[in-house]
Amino acid sequence: MQTVLSEKASVASLLPSPYTPPPTKRSSLKRKIALSLGFIVYGAYVWLASERTVDNVFDMSSKDESRCVQSPVLFPAKNGALWDSVSSTFGTDTFKVKAVEWIGGAVRVPTESYDDMGDVGEDARWEAFAPFHEYLLTAFPLVHTTLKLTKVNTYGLIFTWQGSDASLKPTVLMGHQDVVPVNPETVDDWTHPPYSGHFDGERVWGRGKTLIESGFQPTRTLILSFGFDEEISGRRGAGNLAKVLYEQYGKDGVALIVDEGGGFAEDKGTVFAAPGIAEKGYLDVRVEVTSPGGHSSVPPKHTSIGLLSKLLVEYEANPYKVKLTRQDPLYSTLQCVAEHAKDLNEDFRQMIKHAAKSKKGLHKLEKEIVKNHLYASLVGTTQAIDVVEGGVKANALPERAFAIVNHRISIISSVAEVKAHDAELLQAIAEKFNLTYNAFGKVLSAEGVPSSGSLTLSDAFGNSLEPAPATPTSTDAIPWNLLSGTIKATYNSHRSLSGSDEIIVSPGMPSGNTDTRYYWGLTKHIFRYNHSNGGKKGLSLGNIHTVNENLSIDAFVEMIRFFATLILNADEATDL
Repeated sequence: MQTVLSEKASVASLLPSPYTPPPTKRSSLKRKIALSLGFIVYGAYVWLASERTVDNVFDMSSKDESRCVQSPVLFPAKNGALWDSVSSTFGTDTFKVKAVEWIGGAVRVPTESYDDMGDVGEDARWEAFAPFHEYLLTAFPLVHTTLKLTKVNTYGLIFTWQGSDASLKPTVLMGHQDVVPVNPETVDDWTHPPYSGHFDGERVWGRGKTLIESGFQPTRTLILSFGFDEEISGRRGAGNLAKVLYEQYGKDGVALIVDEGGGFAEDKGTVFAAPGIAEKGYLDVRVEVTSPGGHSSVPPKHTSIGLLSKLLVEYEANPYKVKLTRQDPLYSTLQCVAEHAKDLNEDFRQMIKHAAKSKKGLHKLEKEIVKNHLYASLVGTTQAIDVVEGGVKANALPERAFAIVNHRISIISSVAEVKAHDAELLQAIAEKFNLTYNAFGKVLSAEGVPSSGSLTLSDAFGNSLEPAPATPTSTDAIPWNLLSGTIKATYNSHRSLSGSDEIIVSPGMPSGNTDTRYYWGLTKHIFRYNHSNGGKKGLSLGNIHTVNENLSIDAFVEMIRFFATLILNADEATDL
């Protein structure tokens, strides 16, 4: 499918820039020897309570407790013979040729989505998806004759492979059919045309049925849900698909959902996989200033554009503070790195481990993390001024100017908290320049008082999004263990390995939002992962959404292997 070439990676690399330990300082304090035993015990208790928690102050077993417990490798058992047969097929040249045909044919059908697209049936650009559906029918006839196809809002696709046991919650695999548009000015920069689907013997270039043939009949229902506007927030596609599934299966009616997201890569001498278990929230704030117009030959001290500039400078002078908590996916990722990365700096390893036991240690790790721009962006709420508009003529005073500030909201924050922060941030400037101030529908300036203009903050597009609920990853979280074991089995079988820790699975978080935003009510177990191979460069966005987007055919075959293994493992599980 075209989805495999437009993934959002979890992190750009598993670790910040090389850690340099601070110089050692010798303490100038002399040892106190006149303290009573009781005072020492009490003081130690108070210190430990502040460093850890009172509940585990005297829990010495936690000292060596693993903070990155690995699930066992999970191969299909009941369907073991089928899996062996299918798995061996994946390694053949014949199958690789078939895979090249599938992905190459999909790429050759452009399905671009644009920010300004209207509704389906009104905007003719959506009609580009019809040829893609025709291609799917031609390339995968058995899928269409075996699975039930439901079309939602014309171009949304739900394929249902009905299981024999209706009491088992279904597995949902997601994807999207659309791709980001190719900038016409960059077409000549591509090594091969962006929609050629060219195969150079190793990689397929371009934008973004074995189990059926083997006679497999699922016990657990399998659902394939494909939206068509994920690149522009998914409202018309996944937004409607989710409603159909919710009506059919109800709240928490699905066992687990797997959508696009992270993959695996080698970092610090160890291969890590980082399935996304959460997503940051989202808010676009429109900052609009109005002031009297007129001829530019008699200008005021500040035009609306000048006032807007001061407001935007205030934004950038006051970025959100980054706070690392033990609930953050990056914290869990780092704990796995500390426990399993072979080539990690030992001082940094100890810093990460100490953060699990000490508030001061956690704060120290936080200060180290925020030195890395990527990690600060993943953990904290971010702000980016992306759109500015104002003025219509060189000799006319602008009566209106506005900017849009994009926020990606920390998982420990909320839309309301960001609105309150922004409203307070700009209050002093509104007062200084005598602007009537309305922030998100609330008037914050004195009413009935003459003003020099107005300042209005609003939700720019009405599509704000709270941070996603975090997927459980504890040792008793069965879907997480199933996914982790499947990742290990896939990685091993693709390379003929047998070790239990050839690949380490750690919680992660994608850098952007996915169509899963509409599926939260269906299950608590949502994973953003597609088993893409990042090689030895760390998990990275690479050349996704840019010139020369391409995919290694070996990596594509391994992704197919992963999903086949996941389908069989989920089908056998009786406790999801």
